[in-house]
Amino acid sequence: MRPLTEEETKTMFEKLSKYIGENIKLLVDRPDGTYCFRLHNDRVYYMSEKILKLATNISRDKLVSVGTCFGKFTKTKKFRLHITALDFLAPYAKFKVWVKPGAEQSFLYGNHVLKSGLGRITENTMQYQGVVVYSMADVPLGFGVAAKSTQECRRVDPMSIVVFHQADVGEFIRNEDTLT
Repeated sequence: MRPLTEEETKTMFEKLSKYIGENIKLLVDRPDGTYCFRLHNDRVYYMSEKILKLATNISRDKLVSVGTCFGKFTKTKKFRLHITALDFLAPYAKFKVWVKPGAEQSFLYGNHVLKSGLGRITENTMQYQGVVVYSMADVPLGFGVAAKSTQECRRVDPMSIVVFHQADVGEFIRNEDTLT
């Protein structure tokens, strides 16, 4: 386990800023202690410094995971967010989308959100902006990318895609064999 390099930190923070903007600093400087990001086996983990100090007693080859997995770096050095980061992204999300109860199941099966399933959307959401997807009861379901801006969503066909699916809480069940 090692700290992220300058380039890895920049890549990861650019991805996080699509969803939570300047609130990234709230993830690191929390009132309950200092938290940090560490890289282990191409995966980025978010943990308190207390847990980090305890984890140094375990050898790298024996360590499976520590803290919360935020995502992983692909072979091409792009950063992909994992659904495990949702609990930390949702409270700080700048742009949100609420889906109707009928569209929740479709989204949780890995499908995009259609205009017909859109309940509400945050004002001034730009096209290709990262959004956190909520149920109408304000339960975070996952995250994606806005396919259309808020203005375009108002006058678009009911069967057109408004949010591209990226990750959802249904992944825990669909991919439980490969999630580590």
